[in-house]
Amino acid sequence: METALMLRPEFWHDGSVWIAEPAPSEEGRALAEFARHELQVSDWCFFQTSGTEGVRKWVGLKKEALMISARAVNAHFNITERDHWLLALPTHHVGGFGVLTRSFVCGSQVTELTGKWNAAAFVQKCEEVGATIASLVPTQVFDLVAAKLSAPQSMRVVLVGGGALNRELEDAALELGWSIHRTYGMTETASGVAAQRVPGGELEVLPIWHVSTEEDGVLRVRGEALAKGYAVCTAAAWCWEAIPGGTGLRTRDCVEVLQVNGRRCIRFVGRESGTVKILGELVSLEPIQDQIEALKLTLGLHGADAAVCDVADQRKESRLVLAVCGMNAADAIRLQKSLNETLRPLEHIQETRILDAIPRSELGKVRLAELRTLL
Repeated sequence: METALMLRPEFWHDGSVWIAEPAPSEEGRALAEFARHELQVSDWCFFQTSGTEGVRKWVGLKKEALMISARAVNAHFNITERDHWLLALPTHHVGGFGVLTRSFVCGSQVTELTGKWNAAAFVQKCEEVGATIASLVPTQVFDLVAAKLSAPQSMRVVLVGGGALNRELEDAALELGWSIHRTYGMTETASGVAAQRVPGGELEVLPIWHVSTEEDGVLRVRGEALAKGYAVCTAAAWCWEAIPGGTGLRTRDCVEVLQVNGRRCIRFVGRESGTVKILGELVSLEPIQDQIEALKLTLGLHGADAAVCDVADQRKESRLVLAVCGMNAADAIRLQKSLNETLRPLEHIQETRILDAIPRSELGKVRLAELRTLL
């Protein structure tokens, strides 16, 4: 594991703590100091969460947790030293680093796809090195299908995670010869929780995980590969939010847990209201809505109403739309531009729609389901 970590330029070693980021930063150094002196931990990795909750969070994973997860994934897909990974995901995210860990624990080879993602270059590199396995996100699968690129003969398994893969896209990829296996996981679980054993099959829970559902259908997971907690960076100082090992992690995903042919499986139902995924990144709508309310005051749009809403997008899984009422087109554009200046690029609003009214509850909360229907 140390070898795999030290070969990655985006991981830097500070005492006994590894910080996952594209390049060393002051925040990363401060986190390493906090982990070493305040948490007094050793052999931990920290990955930044993909969600937006108004504060920056880093997930603390023991290196052994990453290896436990890697061994489980390797066993599920029969990945051995004879396999050859083509790495096409950033390794400062747990999905990309998981490829390195799986390779390390079984001795398989890895070739990294360098430069900006390009579907044709990915296929060409597959053919050049004889890659047998890769891990992709739905957007990358979309690009392969859109370009009508067939799978090389060597490629036997393509793990797809980081977001929901719609059935039409999955079928189209299978027709082009890509052996798509949908997976489900998150940073807090060191990557995978469940995966298809065969294309089109159920998402089978990996044996390292105990899964259950709450009364509202939200999934809870616990196991030895679970993160220990979150290091949270606030304006004042760093603080630690522990994930209790006994009760595990309450996710944001609503699922069914069932037995299929003697195997535990989960079926994805949806996400908790107000949380969406865009290009594999978890996005919370509430902070964006809060920013809209603040901008209405700043821009003098006191009598107007506005709300952010997610709509389905074939490539991105979801995209954000700004719905407004009680304002003219010029004010709507002004609000959209000001809002985008506060958002991450993947959250940028590309479309604004003017409605007669925005559906809200008696307490003023946006009724997202009704708003999606209107949009």
